[in-house]
Amino acid sequence: MDILLKPWPWYVSGPLIATVLLVLTYFGKNFGMSSNLKTFCTIAGAGKYSDFFRFDWKAQRWNLTIVIGAILGGFISTAFLNDGSPVQLSPKTISDLAALNFSEAGETLLPKEIYSWESVLTLKGISILVVGGFLVGFGTRYAGGCTSGHAISGLSNLQLPSLIAVIGFFIGGLVMTHFILPLLF
Repeated sequence: MDILLKPWPWYVSGPLIATVLLVLTYFGKNFGMSSNLKTFCTIAGAGKYSDFFRFDWKAQRWNLTIVIGAILGGFISTAFLNDGSPVQLSPKTISDLAALNFSEAGETLLPKEIYSWESVLTLKGISILVVGGFLVGFGTRYAGGCTSGHAISGLSNLQLPSLIAVIGFFIGGLVMTHFILPLLF
């Protein structure tokens, strides 16, 4: 019972993810969050303006349960499985982030230097969100899916395009971390 009241270790959550993927594969479905955004846009009427959004969204209703599950899972993990312990970062990462003026690295999940209202409501904050959002949206569309779809579902199905996309995601993350982030902060 004690394991239910604290964050789940990899050996519990990993097999649960694998079980979900096996069930999805059995029913011929693919996991991915970005396809839900397409479905939401279609529901909102985007098909009037773009052929990309003209499809039978009702056939994707099953995938909307992924979004509901992610929201409920996030709430449950924050409200009931959070033991209050800080994020476990290596001392080197904490010192690197401190050098970039992140004052509470490892103490909070979301750094206030990016996610607080004081930071978001600045020209720099809005620019980072708009440019970052555009790049993520463009990259997701260009790669044919998001990180969760390619890394979890695509790799487990041994899809070569997903392997290429995941390698690209990691390279992009390394470039962002080591070259672009220091310029921004």
